[in-house]
Amino acid sequence: MKKLLILGIVGFFAQLIDGSLGMAYGATSASLLLFFGVAPAVASASIHLAEVATTAVSGASHLWFGNVDKKILFKLAVPGGVSAFAGAAFLSGIPGDRIKPFISLFLMLMGIYIVCRYITVSSRKAKKTNLSNTYLIPLGLAGGFFDAVGGGGWGPITTPMLLARDAVTPRKVIGTVDTSEFIVAVSASLGFFLFLGWETFHAYWVAAIVIGGVVAAPIAAWLVRVIPSHLLGVLVGGFIVLVNVGPVLKFLKVPSTGQWGVYAIILVLWAGSVLWNMKNKGKKEQTLSV
Repeated sequence: MKKLLILGIVGFFAQLIDGSLGMAYGATSASLLLFFGVAPAVASASIHLAEVATTAVSGASHLWFGNVDKKILFKLAVPGGVSAFAGAAFLSGIPGDRIKPFISLFLMLMGIYIVCRYITVSSRKAKKTNLSNTYLIPLGLAGGFFDAVGGGGWGPITTPMLLARDAVTPRKVIGTVDTSEFIVAVSASLGFFLFLGWETFHAYWVAAIVIGGVVAAPIAAWLVRVIPSHLLGVLVGGFIVLVNVGPVLKFLKVPSTGQWGVYAIILVLWAGSVLWNMKNKGKKEQTLSV
């Protein structure tokens, strides 16, 4: 019962973070499930099955609040769904013990990327340009595949790439990415069903994550207008790095004293990034408001 409660809380905060940032639901959830010793394929399958429900509620909430750009929604979601199915097939055929360190490494790199992105991100207005199919389709294919393989990656890949083009406002980037993730989650879940079978799923874990996520989804869609996403991004990214560095260090056979040293360095850098972000972004927002 205690573990189910923890998973429910994890689902709540993962969806709250994802709905506010447009990323990090899968990375946060996968990191914790791997930390609890769940096999990578089972962790990714459980997360995507939970995301079918949470992304449906999140997408409906973002549509309600007008946070979705319908012109790019399906151009991004359809190729993402196709590659997510392929990613599920790929991951299902690999032994969990062999792939786990590499998935942790992937998630750790995603965490570092999220921190760097939200340290350097600035407030900019969207330009009046169109996103072409030659940009959206490959982006969807890459995001869907790595999302299925890593248990998270759709948001960390697609959100920053869309923000970098300045063609859509940040609010609509987040809403569109979250809404399109429903198709990715359905496709990945179908792939895991076919290649893993029902017996590998932890129904109670999925239910706990779903309940927590469904409660958080409409709150996150509302908070996306007011939450300081630059600060939250640094906090979440650092957390993902901290959780996933352990399996990587063990795989590299780093001695325990060295592992503690790495943890200490990460904590110092993380704290410094948070303080720098708060100080510099706060000044920038005050300057913009004058």
